[in-house]
Amino acid sequence: MALSFSNPSRSYDGTKHGVWFWGYDNTREITFFVEDHVLMNFDSDLEADEAGVLASFDRHRDEILKFAMSLYVNDRRQALYTLH
Repeated sequence: MALSFSNPSRSYDGTKHGVWFWGYDNTREITFFVEDHVLMNFDSDLEADEAGVLASFDRHRDEILKFAMSLYVNDRRQALYTLH
């Protein structure tokens, strides 16, 4: 089965400066983390607070998920992937 992002949940992490989100390969949960500076590539005027970062993630969700999918396809052994 291919990786899916059936759970739209995402969570801001102010300590690590980014957003956690999850994908699923059959019953296996795969954790992803996208760093704030990656989102700044999409939105150069990004507000670096929780609301701003989550809004940027939501606006660019499709591109982020495509990038996450490509990381996973290239190496399915990990349970945690960081987009940086």
